[in-house]
Amino acid sequence: MSLASQPSLRSLPSLDVHDLNTSPSLHQFIATIKGHSSASAYVSALAVDGDSLYIASSDGSIRLWALDGARRSQEEQQQDDGCSSSSSSTTVADTDSSVKSLLATGNGGLLLSSHQDGKIRAWRAGSRRRDGETRPQLVLRAVLPTAVDRLRTCLLPWSYVEIRRHRRCTWVHHVDAVTALAVSPDGALLYSASWDRSIKVWSLPGFRCVESIAAAHDDAINALAVSPDGRVYTGSADKKIKAWTRGPGQRKHALVGTMERHRSAVNALALGANGKVLYSGACDRSVVVWESAGGGDGGMEATGTLRGHARAILCLAAAGELVCSGSADRTVRVWRRGGAENNGYTCLAVMESHGAAVKSLALVRGGRDDDGSCSSEGSSALVCSGALDGDVKIWSVFIPCL
Repeated sequence: MSLASQPSLRSLPSLDVHDLNTSPSLHQFIATIKGHSSASAYVSALAVDGDSLYIASSDGSIRLWALDGARRSQEEQQQDDGCSSSSSSTTVADTDSSVKSLLATGNGGLLLSSHQDGKIRAWRAGSRRRDGETRPQLVLRAVLPTAVDRLRTCLLPWSYVEIRRHRRCTWVHHVDAVTALAVSPDGALLYSASWDRSIKVWSLPGFRCVESIAAAHDDAINALAVSPDGRVYTGSADKKIKAWTRGPGQRKHALVGTMERHRSAVNALALGANGKVLYSGACDRSVVVWESAGGGDGGMEATGTLRGHARAILCLAAAGELVCSGSADRTVRVWRRGGAENNGYTCLAVMESHGAAVKSLALVRGGRDDDGSCSSEGSSALVCSGALDGDVKIWSVFIPCL
């Protein structure tokens, strides 16, 4: 992932036709979760599982913070004239390799982490007794590729592929950092993408590698997203976004589309509006909005961009009609889809209190009716942002109804 910023796109129209960020009442800074004492460690990934916020660091650790702490902090602020608070988290796992991404599957508390060493680690939530107290802890269940995968492939000569000159490895291994993870809609498949330019597919819950797409891109793959219909999107430093799918009765995924609009490395992808809209963020400082081309094949076309960041877009998070963008300019922007006959976007908030580039985001919706619509008072969301200074910020954003 590159922090370098490139010129913004000029060939696509800007979709941010409304701007409400002049109203400070739409967002509230709730808390700061302080980082480790190590000055070199930064927040590399965030994941939400129920009421738990998992925080991954470049030093290989994973921490836990209860989101109900954010709600308590918000209540305390309302009683204490809006003063924000500082909170600490609990370390629940330590590894010897930098964490690159986190994924909470929602399947029985299964948490997946990908690492600089090319491995994927599977965890289950547990607990331990220490000093007479019960404390949360992640229990390591598997390391991918598993020993079974390594054994079954090392005995077969055709399982070896050349990864560099005079170096060969079995096809189940990633040979560089695993940068992104995603799960299929039915929870049966895990997808992983790597700087080695490959995509791998793993069966769940058995953790067996069932497919590898070598050289899926011409450069490192930085981002991955899976739509509700099973289509897989990958974003790369080669400036391209590719779409992959597996048809009925097929065992292998096939390339079904290549989307080229960015002028520089694609760093982040996110799907919103129930998978109907794809957002991509890159070093060109723009968030490109992709929507269905209407051809019946599931293809996407660029409809415009969301502008406002001064430096590279490093992370995205989307839920429903909301999308958040984090940037090397140290800010987080929250956009709401809708308005202007549903083709425009409103910038609800610009959060500016980070002291370094924003590397990771998590978005938690709340305050909605059962059918997903706004109540008469509007709805709310928690935005969690992690930065290269090691701190995580928690924000509350009010979302007025259209």
